[in-house]
Amino acid sequence: MPTSTDTNYERSKTKRGPSVKAFLLLWIVLIGSGITAAYIYSNELKQDMLQQLQKENQQQMTLLKTEYELNLTELSAQVEELNSKVQSFNELLTFTKDNATTKTDNSNKLYTQLSEVKKQLDTLQKKMDLLK
Repeated sequence: MPTSTDTNYERSKTKRGPSVKAFLLLWIVLIGSGITAAYIYSNELKQDMLQQLQKENQQQMTLLKTEYELNLTELSAQVEELNSKVQSFNELLTFTKDNATTKTDNSNKLYTQLSEVKKQLDTLQKKMDLLK
């Protein structure tokens, strides 16, 4: 026959069982929700960081493009200037050649100047090709 202490022990055992299960279940749910919240938060931070990096990249690309276009424009102007100098030297050389006598040797000086200008033009052309 069960005594009253046995009955109380069985009751406390049955009462304690569901409360421990509920407590463990609550902790599992809390831990799971904490992990889920941390995962979601880290994804949001990652997305924000990616957007910020993309924005900075775009700004740097725009700046580089502007500098590139400015350098290209400057080099084009220099090439045009040298082309005009070469053209005027060619005209002067042709004129001098036509009017040269045995006493003057101006054509050699003009050829030297012309070759120097052509070297500079070639150098600028190479720089422009590198920029392209």
